[in-house]
Amino acid sequence: MNLSEPIVRRRISDEVFLRLKHLIVTGELKPGDEMPSERELMERFGVGRPAIREAMQALSNVGLISISHGERAKVLQLTAKSVIRQVDVAAKIMLSTSKDSLEHLKSARIFFERGMVREAAEKATDEDLEQLRALLMEQRGFLGDAEAFITADMKLHTCIAAISGNPIYVAVSEAMLGWLKEYHTELLIWTGKEKYTLAEHKEIIDCIARHDPVAAEKAMVKHLERSRALYALNPSG
Repeated sequence: MNLSEPIVRRRISDEVFLRLKHLIVTGELKPGDEMPSERELMERFGVGRPAIREAMQALSNVGLISISHGERAKVLQLTAKSVIRQVDVAAKIMLSTSKDSLEHLKSARIFFERGMVREAAEKATDEDLEQLRALLMEQRGFLGDAEAFITADMKLHTCIAAISGNPIYVAVSEAMLGWLKEYHTELLIWTGKEKYTLAEHKEIIDCIARHDPVAAEKAMVKHLERSRALYALNPSG
């Protein structure tokens, strides 16, 4: 503790939030445990119901607990996916109001995925390759159905990230793809556009199967550079 820092007077609900968070962080309250009732917390901390409710809502907002109507709030198990999901709404608002932000996201995705596909080419097992080929077959079956085609596309790219064995990579991949999906234009369903995607996906999988990270990275960059134009802000809002 820095004793030279100025003393900050907190709102009562902020203090309750910090105390409850401490109980979760230290493991006194574990994932799956029910939170104490409002009345118990009011008596324990000597505060009113509004402060308890504000603190509980703040815990929910940062993903530490879940609040369901008519049920006791529960402590959540934090995962990479649940943590990153907390910024979903803010990220989508930022992207919807800034063309620069959307371009930055597309560039970040390329930077991220070129590393992911190199790692996939080095680590992929026969089972991984079987799953990738099954996903490609599934995507091919959705020709003409833009929504299903895009969903299958996302699954395939997330599968490549999962080969790393790192759940943070998977969570980041899913988040970026989900944010980009908000701004997918109708260009994808132009005649022939889906076939380009399928051919590029096959080339990427073939490079992974050969365990050639350099070729896999080159194929992924070519694919993403072509497809980045498919994501754009809707001028009509």
